[in-house]
Amino acid sequence: MTLPLFTPNQDPGPDFSALLNTLGHSEIPSMAFSASDYSRLTQSPQNSDVMQAIPHGTTIVAIRYNGGVVIAGDRRATEGVSIAHRSIEKVFPADRFSAVAIAGAAGPAIEMVRLFQTQLEHYEKVEGAFLSLEGKANQLSQMVRSHFPMALQGLVIIPLFAGYDTKRSAGRIFSYDVTGGRYEETEFHTTGSGSRSARTTIKLGYKESLSIEAAVLLCIKALYEAADDDAATGGPDMIRQIFPIVAKVDQNGYEQFPQETVKEYFASLISEIRTEPT
Repeated sequence: MTLPLFTPNQDPGPDFSALLNTLGHSEIPSMAFSASDYSRLTQSPQNSDVMQAIPHGTTIVAIRYNGGVVIAGDRRATEGVSIAHRSIEKVFPADRFSAVAIAGAAGPAIEMVRLFQTQLEHYEKVEGAFLSLEGKANQLSQMVRSHFPMALQGLVIIPLFAGYDTKRSAGRIFSYDVTGGRYEETEFHTTGSGSRSARTTIKLGYKESLSIEAAVLLCIKALYEAADDDAATGGPDMIRQIFPIVAKVDQNGYEQFPQETVKEYFASLISEIRTEPT
């Protein structure tokens, strides 16, 4: 196999998605259809059953602290009213200084994350430098927008992007909507079916300039409260020793906390809850 050669006018440069399109490959599977096609797909009982059988993942949270950002997600994926997976991962490193978490249709979401990771690595190798944090957020926004036709069929993907801005020396969080809209959050954000309970918990406990320990504990508490109210969100599984994925991104880069460390945080949280008045 030989490497493809391009003329100056055809060179896709550091854009991996443009490279795929130039070579005739699809960036992210999508499907164009009319309003009548959409109505037929959504109203058909058979297609409704298929959509319910697709694993969906929630809930994900991100919080800024005084040295960067903490991002976390529970481990449960559901198929309708059934549990599809108990230990799915929803938090991934995008590159050294950023992370992405997923909520929604698990299969397409993980595929999007892998393509996003490849895009950032391709840019770094071609340009010899990291893409800016806002550039990464914009790139992910374009991927979400290109997936919109599939979202209309029920395969919704809502990522959460966070990273450490080396120019500002601060953590930053970006949220998205299903159309690819990108919004920067100043303090924290939550996404997924349990996001309402998680967001309320964080609102009550958030303070300016949180320490890393306080930020992780607040993420843990938010996921715990979300699991308490939302059937699609998984809580700590003490029997199987399955706990949420928690990671931080600071000036030293992306780092995922070991499950044993997360277990200790949960033990501290449970002790705190038991001592609180009923």
